[in-house]
Amino acid sequence: MTSHEPIDTVVFDVDGTLVDSNYQHALAWFRAFRRYDLTVQIWQIHRALGMGGDLLVAHVAGDEVEERHGDALRAAWGEEFEPMLPEVAPLAGVTDLLRSVKRRGLRLVLASSGKAEHVDAFLDLTDARSVADGWTTSDDAEKSKPDPELIQTALDRVGGRRGLVVGDATWDSRAAGRAELPAVAILSGGFSESELRDAGAIEVFHSLDDVRADLERGAFDAV
Repeated sequence: MTSHEPIDTVVFDVDGTLVDSNYQHALAWFRAFRRYDLTVQIWQIHRALGMGGDLLVAHVAGDEVEERHGDALRAAWGEEFEPMLPEVAPLAGVTDLLRSVKRRGLRLVLASSGKAEHVDAFLDLTDARSVADGWTTSDDAEKSKPDPELIQTALDRVGGRRGLVVGDATWDSRAAGRAELPAVAILSGGFSESELRDAGAIEVFHSLDDVRADLERGAFDAV
């Protein structure tokens, strides 16, 4: 027995979780910093992916860089990422997983802090538009992960009472924990299993197909 309400919603992160976009984002940020003669190692940028651009600049380059160049760097990142958008591919098993969520009678919402035009592209890429009950963009929350605002906004958008959060980064699990929701993670973000568990993930999977298999056997019904 559990004292929690049952899961009625699955809340998906998008970048790195449903689409294989993390390395394009890391390279776009690297190039944006270089425009301002700033060299931030790509591995440092990669480990910050999953938090929003409003936090990433200060996290990897310091408060002074954020104060001097933050908005310009975010604009430059968008310009650098745009030509790479056609290179982004869906992760294997994404469509089957999303449809499985709906077959189980659960609400499905995508909690993205990405730009609206990127989210639109990824909705089409994953066929999520036809099955999702709702989604968010950077316009829908003032604070990004690991703050829980985006996850709570996504949950509220579809009328969910209790959600299971699925993400690829430590920031997703930390945001879920702050929202007092369970989280599972997949290894597609490049974080290790131990890091994801330390951040609060109750289970870590190698692929979306593995998530779907556990979902269909009811493994998350009482988390």
